[in-house]
Amino acid sequence: MTSFSTMRVVETRVRRVSDTPLLQIENLHAAADREPILKGVDLVVDRGEIHALMGPNGSGKSTLANVLLGHPDYRVTAGRILYEGEDITGAAPDDRARRGMFLAFQYPEEIPGVSVTQFLRQALSNRTGIDYTVLELRLKVMEAMSALGMESSFADRYLNEGFSGGERKRNEVLQMAVLEPVLAVMDETDSGLDIDALRTVAEGVNRLVSDDRGFLIITHYQRLLDYVTPHRVHVFMDGRVLVSGGPELAEQLEAEGYDAFRQTA
Repeated sequence: MTSFSTMRVVETRVRRVSDTPLLQIENLHAAADREPILKGVDLVVDRGEIHALMGPNGSGKSTLANVLLGHPDYRVTAGRILYEGEDITGAAPDDRARRGMFLAFQYPEEIPGVSVTQFLRQALSNRTGIDYTVLELRLKVMEAMSALGMESSFADRYLNEGFSGGERKRNEVLQMAVLEPVLAVMDETDSGLDIDALRTVAEGVNRLVSDDRGFLIITHYQRLLDYVTPHRVHVFMDGRVLVSGGPELAEQLEAEGYDAFRQTA
């Protein structure tokens, strides 16, 4: 029989886990080729939240995305990254991916000779540790593509080879839909998209939103946020978060531009 005190211990443990932020960045500094880029980033993303990180070119937004996923070209010089309460600052990229972290690239690369389905089968097997059959994976991909309004022939094309900019970004959203990451970092996925592709990306994000998943959307403009409503918006300049607020902060940026915040940088 379970004692009352044991029940309280279990209850306390559950509460502590649920109270732990999904992502916690503490005083993060990072450099590339000895050039400091991130200069003290502090940011917390809880489960069930969508955060938008907005800043001009050269502010360090993409560097932050790459550092979060462990890109070897960047070196953390101070601070730490906590994911689900554990310090992953020195973790390998594949370890982060297996734990449910995902990066949608700003400029997805081509992989000739590897179909979209083949790539997703390998990626999902690495993510879950399950060796999916070709049929199992194909059914999962087709279901996701149907939900995203994508042509079925897309699955047999070589990854990003001959893809338009919009198709590459749709493919990133397809990967998110199939891999079902816990934390999705989207590095300017909306750049260069026409209105139809933008809506596809936004619909894909909205379908994936859940109480146990978080999003960090990195963008220049408000237009994606017209379709995806963030819980928090952060103005990012000179390698750090200057100001944080609600969705109205994105509207202020759209109206006033980044110059209004440069004085505080």
